[in-house]
Amino acid sequence: YATHTPYSPQPGVHTHFPQPGDEGYDDAPSFEDFGSFLEETSDRKQLTEGKKWPMTLFGSKDKDTMSKPQAAGGGDGGEGGAKASKGSGRGVGEQLASFGEASVSASRLTWVGLVGAALAHGCLIVLTRLASERFSLGPLFLLLVRSIVQLLSLAVPLHRGENPFGPEGYRLRLLCYGIAYSLSLCCAYSSLTFVSPGNGTTTWRLATTALSATLAFLLLEERLGLADGITIAAGLCGLGLVLLPTADESNSDSPTDPVVFWRGAFGWSLSALAGLWMALALVGYRSLKERVGVGTALFTVSWTGCLLAPASLVLLQEGWSWPMSAPAWGLVLGLVACSVAAFLGMTHALTRLHPALVSASQSLEIPVAMLLHLAVLPLAPTAPEVVGNVMVILSVGWLVAMKLLPSRGGGRRQREEYEEILDSPIK
Repeated sequence: YATHTPYSPQPGVHTHFPQPGDEGYDDAPSFEDFGSFLEETSDRKQLTEGKKWPMTLFGSKDKDTMSKPQAAGGGDGGEGGAKASKGSGRGVGEQLASFGEASVSASRLTWVGLVGAALAHGCLIVLTRLASERFSLGPLFLLLVRSIVQLLSLAVPLHRGENPFGPEGYRLRLLCYGIAYSLSLCCAYSSLTFVSPGNGTTTWRLATTALSATLAFLLLEERLGLADGITIAAGLCGLGLVLLPTADESNSDSPTDPVVFWRGAFGWSLSALAGLWMALALVGYRSLKERVGVGTALFTVSWTGCLLAPASLVLLQEGWSWPMSAPAWGLVLGLVACSVAAFLGMTHALTRLHPALVSASQSLEIPVAMLLHLAVLPLAPTAPEVVGNVMVILSVGWLVAMKLLPSRGGGRRQREEYEEILDSPIK
């Protein structure tokens, strides 16, 4: 490297950038040119354009005709480059602090959404039971109405310019996810015909949590930490206490009717099968989190539910009855709103959390449903039910506290390691 006037090199410094008045200064690329070049050649731009999809259900996109003008891209790149050059001047401490605040804020929103989804699931259980007992509306019929109304979610991927059936190359996996989720709902709602809603829902949640942890490890190689595993195991023990039979059921000396026994066994089997399908669905969406949005997932679950719910109605020969009063329709609409809120909270959390943690947090629906049911139909719960629900509440509360209140030692250690890397001669 050569030195030129008016530049005066410092001792030991041999690098030189062209200065105003030097030869070749006008040929050097400016920050604006570099920003536009980065904008036009970056992978982010290509991936963003790859997600765009015309407003037609069938057809391919011509990438050559969808290119943007270079002038517009250059202007945006210039602004982005200027902002990046300004932002890079911040200190390490400020950057770490802002990154930590953003991460904690996102985690808080995720867990708030999960807790809200659990509350919505609890309300969903009570509303389904009220619709069945007071208005003679079958669970599968409610599932069908819920799926039909949720078809309106088609507007979300169309508004974003995405294919509602998923990106090319991932449609088969998205279809398998929708079928697994809809089969889980059909099995769970069908089991309510043979067992009590409380036992069916508890078995479904217990099987989903246990199997999602196993399948995530086998299929995605995602493991749970020791503290998370202990917390989830405590929650599963609480669900097991809720499922314990009452004293009247365990001490009955009368002979059991074979028809009643096999009906109950079939209902329990359906609940466990629903947990297996739901665990597969959670793990399946976890593998698609970078490619499929929440709106597309909701639409997939809706249209597959519209196909599988009538088939389940025909197989089980469940009665078909429409709501005949305004309170009944209000109950159905409330059920649909709760189901959409619960789905959005769970699916968004799957993009950040382990499937077993998402399912374990939804165990809070069991004590919520018990409290709401006591408010509607005051029945004294048994001692195992009370202890089990308390264990579920404590396990979910401890899980949320562990995720939102990290230890200070870990954050300090990570900061020291980061500063050590910055101070090292090899970067």
